[in-house]
Amino acid sequence: MTRAQTLTSPLSQPSASPPRAALPAPRVQPPLARVLVDHGVLSAAQARAARAEAARLGCTLSDVLIAQGMVAADDLHRAQAIWLDTRVSALAMDVPARGLMRQAPPRVWLRAGLLPLGWGADGRMRIATAHPEEFAERLRMLPTVFHGAAPVIAPQRRIEAILAQLYRPALTCAAAARVPEGESCRRWTGGGRRRMGLTAAACLSLGAVVAAFPVQALTALMLWACFTLIVGAAMKSAAFVSWATAPRGPAPRDDTAEAAHEAALLPRVSILVPLFRETEVASALVARLARLRYPKALLEVVLVLEETDTLTRQTLAGANLPPWMRMIVAPDGQPRTKPRAMNYALDFCRGDIIGIFDAEDAPAPDQIDHVARRFADAPPGLVCLQGVLDYYNPRQTWLARCFTVEYATWFRVMMPGMRRLGFAIPLGGTTLFFRRCALERLGGWDAHNVTEDADLGFRLARHGYRTEMIATATHEEAACHPRAWVKQRSRWLKGYMVTYLVHMRRPRTLLRELGAWRFMGFQTHFITALSQFFLAPLLWSFWLVFLGLPHPFAGVLPGALTAALWPLFIGIETITIIAGLVAVSGPAHRHLLKWVPSLHFYYPLGVLAAYKALYELVAAPFYWDKTQHGHFLQSAGSIRPQSNAPSAPESSLSRVTNALEI
Repeated sequence: MTRAQTLTSPLSQPSASPPRAALPAPRVQPPLARVLVDHGVLSAAQARAARAEAARLGCTLSDVLIAQGMVAADDLHRAQAIWLDTRVSALAMDVPARGLMRQAPPRVWLRAGLLPLGWGADGRMRIATAHPEEFAERLRMLPTVFHGAAPVIAPQRRIEAILAQLYRPALTCAAAARVPEGESCRRWTGGGRRRMGLTAAACLSLGAVVAAFPVQALTALMLWACFTLIVGAAMKSAAFVSWATAPRGPAPRDDTAEAAHEAALLPRVSILVPLFRETEVASALVARLARLRYPKALLEVVLVLEETDTLTRQTLAGANLPPWMRMIVAPDGQPRTKPRAMNYALDFCRGDIIGIFDAEDAPAPDQIDHVARRFADAPPGLVCLQGVLDYYNPRQTWLARCFTVEYATWFRVMMPGMRRLGFAIPLGGTTLFFRRCALERLGGWDAHNVTEDADLGFRLARHGYRTEMIATATHEEAACHPRAWVKQRSRWLKGYMVTYLVHMRRPRTLLRELGAWRFMGFQTHFITALSQFFLAPLLWSFWLVFLGLPHPFAGVLPGALTAALWPLFIGIETITIIAGLVAVSGPAHRHLLKWVPSLHFYYPLGVLAAYKALYELVAAPFYWDKTQHGHFLQSAGSIRPQSNAPSAPESSLSRVTNALEI
C-alpha cells in the first residue's frame, strides 16, 4: 500500500480517540496485524508477509512495516493505540513527570525510549513509548516502581527531543567525559602557557647540549634513528611473513554449524555516521548507505550532526531520508570533535552492534551481513571487528595513488599480520563494529583525543577484549592534494603522540594489562613511527654523499656509522617496496604497481605533518583539523566498491613471489 493510500484509511482521520464500536471486547486483544487489516491500512496478504518477515528476523511487526514503508507512522500509531486501548499523544500538551524521571539516569531513559507522563485517572502511571510491542521489555530496564505502567503512544523523535532538551546539560557533560579520567587526555585542558614554556625550555636545553657536545649528541641521534629504523623494519618484516604464511581459502563447511547459524536471530545494528560541514557528500552518503543489504527492520543509520552545523542539517532535511535513517544533533560544547559527538549519540541507538562510517564512505553492500555472521560465531571476548579501508579515487592524482598504496599495505597486509602475531592494533576511524555492551563498559570514545580510534584499540586490549580484522572493504576519498594530506596526517600523528602519552602514564600498569609481548608491540609501533618522522631530516642529509656533495657532519660522525647507513637504507627501501607491491598485486589495484617505488618521495610529506603535529600538541592538543571531503565526488552512482573482500594475493608465499614477478 502506498503512502497516499494510507491517508484515505479510517485511521488517518483526525480523531481524539477511535470509535468504541470498532474495538474488540476489552479482555480480548487482537493481533496488531488484525487491527491494521480491519481498518484498511494493510491488505491481508501484506499483513501475512509482514508477520512472516518479523518472525524470520525476530523483530516486531512495527519494525518491518516502518522499515519497508508499508505503513505511514501516524497510521501505525493510531492502530497501536486501538490495539492497546490507549491513546496517541504528540506530546505537545502532556507534561513529562520530572519527579519520576529522577528515578533513573538520562542514559536509561534514552536507551529505553520512554518518557513518564505521570498518573492517569485510573491510578496507573502513564509512560510514552514509540515501541509498544516491546513496552514490557523496556519497562524492565527501569526501577520496579515503573513496572505496572500503562503505555501512551508517541513518536520516537518527539520522545528523544524532549529527553534531549530536559537532560541537555547532563548529556553534554557526559559526552565529553564518558571515559574514566585515568584513561583520558582531558586533564590536559588548560595550561597552554605552561606547556609552551616547558617546551621552549626543553628545546633550548637540547640546543645547548648539541652545541656543547656536537659529536656525542649527533652520534646519539643517529644511533637512535638507525635503531628505530631497524626495529621498525623487523616488525614490518615479521608482520609481512605472518600475513603471507596465514592459511587462506574458505574454511571446511560444517553443515551443523551452518544450520545453527541460519536459525540464529540476526542482531539489531546501529551505524553512527558523524558529519560536520559535509554538504558536498551528504546526499551521496544517503544513496551509498541505501545499498546496504542488511534487513532494514534491524538496521538504523544515525547521522550525527553538530548543533552549529546548520548547512549540513538543511542539506539532509531535503534529502528524503528513509525511515531507517535519522538525524541526532549533538549540542554545542567543547571539545567539538568526532568522538564527543559519537558519545552523545550512542545512548540514542537501539542496536546491540554499533558500527562507524565516515561521511565519504561507500561500504560494500553485504558488509553488515559479514559482521553479523562473524559476531554470531565469535566468542564473547571478541568485541571489535575492523574492516578494510580503501579508496575510490586512486587515479585522481599521484598523491592519491600513493595514499592508496599505503592504505592497501597497512590494512591488507600489516594489520592482519600484526594481529596474527598477537599484537594489539590501533583501529582505523571507520568500518569499525563493536559489541555495544563492551563499548559502554569502556566508556565509549575519549572525546578529547583526535585519534580516538587508535586510542580505543589499545584500551580494548588493556581491558582484555579482542579485535579482529574482517574481510570486507569500505571505499572512501583519499586526500589528493598536499595541503589536505598534511592537515589530515598531522591530526593522526598528534593523536598518536597523545595516545602514547596517555597510556604511558603508568608503564607498569600498562605492562601488566597488556602483557610483555603486546607491551613490546605497543612501544615498537609508536616509538618507531614517531621517531622516523622526526629524525628523517637527519637521515636525508646523507643523500648529499650520494649526489657527490660533502656531508656537513663528515668530520663529526664515526666513519663506521656512516658506512653502515647505506646497506640499512637500501634494506628498508626494499622491504617497503616489496610490501607495497604485494599489497596492490590483486586485480583491483594492479594498476598501482608501477607507482610503488615512488613512495620514496611520498613519505617525506609526513615530516611536515609530524612537526605541525608536534606544535599543535603543545599549543592546541584538542584542535580537530578537519579534512574536507567531496573533491572527487561527481555523483552517487559513480562510486562503486570494487570488491567485498581484500584484493591482496591469496594462498601462500609462492603466490607472493608470483606477484612480485608481474
